[in-house]
Amino acid sequence: MFKQILSKLPRKSSKTADNREHGGNHATYSGVSGGARSSDLVTGKSGNLSVSSFPAPNSMADVGWKGANLKPNGNHVLSSYEALPAFKDVPASEKQNLFLKKLNLCCVVFDFTDPTKNLKEKEIKRQTLLELVEYVTSANGKFSDAVLQEIVKMVSANLFRSLTPQPRENKVVEGLDLEEEETSMDPAWPHLQIVHEFLLRFVASPETDAKLAKRYIDQSFLIKLLDLFDSEDPREREYLKTILHRSYGKFMVHRPFIRKATNNIFFHFIFETEKHNGIAELLEILGSIINGFALPLKEEHKVFLVRALIPLHKPKCLAMYHQQLSYCITQFVEKDCKLADTVIRALLKYWPITNSSKEVMFLNELEEVLEATQPPEFQRCMVPLFRQIARCLNSLHFQVRSFGKLCFCFAFSFLFCLNAKGSLLSLLNIDCIMHPIIWIDFVCIFVALVRPAPPLIVLSLLPPLLTPPSPPPPPLFPLLNFSHFAKFSSII
Repeated sequence: MFKQILSKLPRKSSKTADNREHGGNHATYSGVSGGARSSDLVTGKSGNLSVSSFPAPNSMADVGWKGANLKPNGNHVLSSYEALPAFKDVPASEKQNLFLKKLNLCCVVFDFTDPTKNLKEKEIKRQTLLELVEYVTSANGKFSDAVLQEIVKMVSANLFRSLTPQPRENKVVEGLDLEEEETSMDPAWPHLQIVHEFLLRFVASPETDAKLAKRYIDQSFLIKLLDLFDSEDPREREYLKTILHRSYGKFMVHRPFIRKATNNIFFHFIFETEKHNGIAELLEILGSIINGFALPLKEEHKVFLVRALIPLHKPKCLAMYHQQLSYCITQFVEKDCKLADTVIRALLKYWPITNSSKEVMFLNELEEVLEATQPPEFQRCMVPLFRQIARCLNSLHFQVRSFGKLCFCFAFSFLFCLNAKGSLLSLLNIDCIMHPIIWIDFVCIFVALVRPAPPLIVLSLLPPLLTPPSPPPPPLFPLLNFSHFAKFSSII
């Protein structure tokens, strides 16, 4: 019997040591405890969850909704989302507390993918948001720290979300009109629109103290706001454009950061993805900002032109934002005429070769830049500019030829400002052979341009023009008939 007892003792101690080594007793206790919590969740499926367990952003107690039911599929549905009293029904001393409660009530975000879900609650929130917009618009006292914090919290809960683009392949190809694609509308726009309007009224309100508000509308907030510019809904981008512009004007301390963050968006678009929905809106804001730059321009602004704006001519989807980009470029040249040479040479560097529609856009922009160019800057880039125009006039695309003629006429007018008989002779040595018929058209255009000029200047410049570039290609000579010379003689 003693042997049996002694033989059992080592086994018992080794088993205990093994349990202690691997946490056997603790694991057993945890398993029982976990089982009890699991059973509580199972029995609580039909009961109400507490407010703290509801997965709504910035959930707060006593804000007009009392709880949620947990369905078997795991989705949370509001059991009570009650409307709060109107501002006109409470005394003035209670309006601020009611305003905070309404802000907390609007922190609940609903799912709009199912239009038949939570219709009553969505309408309550929409009406509450409208009341908040009216309250901010008619406010007659500075917003306190507590109010500012809750405002930013509500706006962040509703606006800052992950943007899920529609599944699509790379549709940005040459010659594709992107405006023909169907625009994507956010189903949650009935609420998002009012929240955007609320934020706009809040930023523009004279009761918003910039020194206090900058603590909450900080760099993190602005980064998330800029990220929303990639939204596929054009209505949201229009609101964001106005909101960011007002924020740039109100919060002077954030101006350098906004410009830097915008630069980063451009860099990511140009050199990595070539996909972004809000480039046109960002450029429209920058056009207004550039218009307000003080003179002389800072070196930082010139670097922004060279490194961010000019490379935006490279992507294939230039048509989406070219109008806004051209305005920004022209604003820089009008601010500092010495930048014209840099801009024109950069345009020539990125000039398209096989994309005719993109080439027409470049010619339009070139014409606008030439309007703001002074003769000394024009003379620096004259030869490469006329060389490129000559290539355009030899193009097989009729629009490229038409706009090329316009640019040629505009650029040719600078020669009179330069008193450039020698410059004209140097242009005739350009190593591009133009079509003889086109050359006669040039002569006709030139004579029409110089009619108001003194006859001596005309006579001094005509002899080089009367001789087409030599040697012209022999096959083209038969195309010269008497109709072209009759056209020229009639103008003279």
